[in-house]
Amino acid sequence: MSEQDVVKKTANFIKRSITLKILSVGFLILLLLIPAAMIKDLIRERQSRRDSVVAEISNKWGDSQTITGPFITVPFKTFFKDSQGKTQSNLNYLHILPENLDVTGVIKPEVRYRSLFEAVLYNIKLSFRGKFKVPPASQLNINPKNILWDKACLSLGISDMRGIQDKIVLTFNGTAYQANPGLKTTDLAEAGVSTLVSPLAPNGRSSFSFEVNLNGSEQLSLIPVAESNTVAIASSWPSPSFNGAFLPASREVSKDGFSANWKVLHLNRNYPQFWEGSHYKVTPSAFGLKLILTADVYQKSTRLAKYSLMFLVFTFAAFFFSEIINKRRVHPIQYILVGMAVLIFYTLVLSLSEHMPFNLAYLLSAFAVTCIISGYAKAIVSNGRFALTIFGLLTILYCYLFIVLQLEDYALILGSLGLLVILAVVMFMTRRIDWYAVETSPPENDRLS
Repeated sequence: MSEQDVVKKTANFIKRSITLKILSVGFLILLLLIPAAMIKDLIRERQSRRDSVVAEISNKWGDSQTITGPFITVPFKTFFKDSQGKTQSNLNYLHILPENLDVTGVIKPEVRYRSLFEAVLYNIKLSFRGKFKVPPASQLNINPKNILWDKACLSLGISDMRGIQDKIVLTFNGTAYQANPGLKTTDLAEAGVSTLVSPLAPNGRSSFSFEVNLNGSEQLSLIPVAESNTVAIASSWPSPSFNGAFLPASREVSKDGFSANWKVLHLNRNYPQFWEGSHYKVTPSAFGLKLILTADVYQKSTRLAKYSLMFLVFTFAAFFFSEIINKRRVHPIQYILVGMAVLIFYTLVLSLSEHMPFNLAYLLSAFAVTCIISGYAKAIVSNGRFALTIFGLLTILYCYLFIVLQLEDYALILGSLGLLVILAVVMFMTRRIDWYAVETSPPENDRLS
């Protein structure tokens, strides 16, 4: 056998080698993971752009609000001797939390739009009522003479002061006080309002009540500062997400809105009813709710893009088995074109869903890509039956993925069962193929039609 014949025979073997074909298809899939990663970056970029627009709207209206209090802050003096032996004094603060606190409120939600993006804003009117019990002097590790009871302040922490819409009038022991901006100390909250109140006395009881008209965005949180806390919140928003350290004791959610009630005791948190300075942090005990948009197209698009590898594998597998069954070779360039069509589906869904409902964008994109790939399959293989097979396969895959997206809680089990069924179908359809015979038998046509 001449050297030319050997080279020719080797070249023909390489063309017909199933093993090399599988390796080349696998390499093409790995290559297409690069644009797949770029698509995921595009989704993150659009989501980041949306978040920046929402933040800009929220900054002008009011950010997510966290309400701390009310609480009483009482200054007291401590004395020490300096390096020269002279007696000096410092001013520290005693914090006293309420004995009981009842909070009620109604949230009025509003959706604001800018360009393609939307932000959830709200206005809430909160009503506070409760009582304070000042601890007796025997329970305080402070010299009673050093406590400045006449300088006691009633304080309320509000995380974003820009959201305050009306004057806050604090009623304490039957006397009305005008709240002023700023807190005596940031031991409990970073920002808020406060006012001097009538002189307190150890072991005394005081009642309070006031209302707050507040703007915010997306989320509302409260911190259970009292020994016994009850909170009742209602709204016309149909899709709340209850979060934080405590879930509602009871709640009702419907398409017309929701109502939720919390009950939290001082035993449920990790700080006492009174302490000095900044020994304890109250923010970990915050609880509340978030007004969520159920149609978050970027979250759904991110979940969708995670299935890009699976779609590439199954689509390429269909074309590969077509080569085996129909004995018509498919060029690597044609594999790449089919793979790019599969990946364009994800950018098409993303771009369309910014202008229309996500489900409609998904169906239009899936139909367009399925028709394009099926038509291309008919053209390169010259087999109508194979084109219908590709059309059916893609239809099943896209319908399956659509169901997985809708049933988020069951996505894992549906994904596992779906893969098992597909593997079983592939094994059944290829059970009679003699792969060693395929390696040695020449194809009917070495050229693409």
